Amino acid sequence: MVPPGPAAAGGSPPPSIRRNEDRNGALPHDAGRGAAGPVRVDLRFEPSGRQVRVPAGVSVFDAASWNGIAIDSTCGGHGTCKKCKVRMLDGAAVASALDIRAFSPDELRDGWRLACRVLAGGDARIEVPPLVTRPKAATVGVGRQVILRPAVQKRYVELDEPSLADQRSDVERILDAVDDLELRVDLDAVRVAGRVLRAADYKVTAVIVDDVLIDVQPGDTSGRLFGVAFDLGTTTVVATLLDLSTGTPVAVASALNQQQPFGADVITRISATMMDPDTLGRLTALAQQTLAELAAEACAAGGIDPAEVYEVALAGNATMTHIVLGIDPEPLGVAPFILATRLLPEVLAADLGVPAHPRARAVVFPPFGAYVGGDITAGLLASGMDRDARTRLFIDIGTNCEIVLGNRDWLLATAAPAGPAFEGAAIRCGMRAADGAIEVVTMTPDDLELKVIGDAEPAGLCGSGLVDAVTGLVRLGLLDSSGRLVSEERAAERAPGLAGRLTKLGAERVFVLHWLGEPGNVSRSVYLSQRDVRELQFAKAAIATGWRILLEEAGLEPGDIQQVLLAGSFGSYLSPANAIRLGLVPDIPVLRVVSAGNVAGEGAKMALLSVRERAGGLALLEEVRYVELSDRADFNDRFVDQLAFPD
Repeated sequence: MVPPGPAAAGGSPPPSIRRNEDRNGALPHDAGRGAAGPVRVDLRFEPSGRQVRVPAGVSVFDAASWNGIAIDSTCGGHGTCKKCKVRMLDGAAVASALDIRAFSPDELRDGWRLACRVLAGGDARIEVPPLVTRPKAATVGVGRQVILRPAVQKRYVELDEPSLADQRSDVERILDAVDDLELRVDLDAVRVAGRVLRAADYKVTAVIVDDVLIDVQPGDTSGRLFGVAFDLGTTTVVATLLDLSTGTPVAVASALNQQQPFGADVITRISATMMDPDTLGRLTALAQQTLAELAAEACAAGGIDPAEVYEVALAGNATMTHIVLGIDPEPLGVAPFILATRLLPEVLAADLGVPAHPRARAVVFPPFGAYVGGDITAGLLASGMDRDARTRLFIDIGTNCEIVLGNRDWLLATAAPAGPAFEGAAIRCGMRAADGAIEVVTMTPDDLELKVIGDAEPAGLCGSGLVDAVTGLVRLGLLDSSGRLVSEERAAERAPGLAGRLTKLGAERVFVLHWLGEPGNVSRSVYLSQRDVRELQFAKAAIATGWRILLEEAGLEPGDIQQVLLAGSFGSYLSPANAIRLGLVPDIPVLRVVSAGNVAGEGAKMALLSVRERAGGLALLEEVRYVELSDRADFNDRFVDQLAFPD
């Protein structure tokens, strides 16, 4: 089912309304307005030392976001994720009800609060924990060998000087020298041609992209042509610098999408643009800034002048693509979920904010629909599903899960609303795949072992760790098939070494994975709650319902699937055996389940390296049939049927 519109997704009222809400005593209702009008206050954010002036009564989270100060959040400041933790150094605020649930008594006394709940009532100094900007991400994936034929060409030519007997124009002289191509000429190339020809004694290099002469350079620069392939994800962005003369990667860089303070998922970000017209501009700027910084980083690592980048390729979901180009994404968030366009007019790298040659082109992968985007087009291109005789299932697991089933004769696609569980957004102790995140959990009846990213002290649980933990509890009988944690007595019988970890936090039952403080202090631990299990069940049920409906559309059974490709960063670190055990993927031999990695990024690379592959990506638009789940009357019943864990 395509994700619901903003109202169904828990959208909040506009910021102007939210700032006047009751924040459980954080500030009186009439704060922020004096006799002469609104009062402004000064907030100093540490450790950066950045000081901003904002109207009294706004939330600390909004104040930071307006001024480009990133505070961790996956809900966009709506008070649901409890991740926007800050420490009030001066100007302490009264703890709200949410603060009391999010922090221990000691933390509350130390001034820790949720930034979205604290209203700025006076001057204050606020400590902001460093934001994870480089989560663990897959930078490579399953791809195919391609015949090197990039759209970018450089032709070195030595021309005859003009004379009274040969009065051809400067541009005509260049075009005649590359007469095997029928070229159009960019105005910028015309502007520089005469000066460059004469300064270089008519020994120059023509720079061509597709059928356009975009530049004329002095001397022989034919061995210097580069491109950047981007995978623009909602959470993580990956940039790969490619040498287009050899087809080899030069450098890779990845970072967190700087839009993340506006929410973890596309629906929250779309909602933000609907509530405040200025938000689209801010989101566009943040996306472009992310691309620009990664491109600059990759070029610096490779010792490349950004002006030597003549083409970029971008693969992203429909919402990210709309936003980075400044296109209103609102129609994507409400039924009937309409794209502004599938095929874009000519786009330059400058339109994406990417530092490159001034006339560098951009290849933007087209989407199949509002929730099966260009990243899936790129992934299918890289995986070669349209060329393989085998029937394969392609699953890109994320907040919105895209699923494609088929072979070289037919392809079916759909989208299922998995929710943010796999990103850690809806999990009590969830976090992104960064240092301190538990990524692997191995359980026996007597003990458990944890693998933590960065070999650090466990600080939370990322998506792969969540799947491992739930799978282990199901396998050992500590979670029944309905997803309910069993009684302490039954836990002692099934797994005596783990039974002491099954306890309560308030009224909710939890399973402790790691004690951060003294054993027994559940509030100071990394734990899995009963609600967390439900979140995973909802995600699993949505995905399983999606691929089962595609199988029925094709008249196939799960056993007919010859390979499952788990795409994306999460798919790279997900245990295939555990994915089968939970019912995320069909119950087939585990060796048939393959982690495909960053196939979207691989497809973007292929588009830069081969114009033939680029044409193949466009052809996919006509080869894939989209199956809409949101209008199926039987979807909810099927969804409920898939909530249980397989026996």
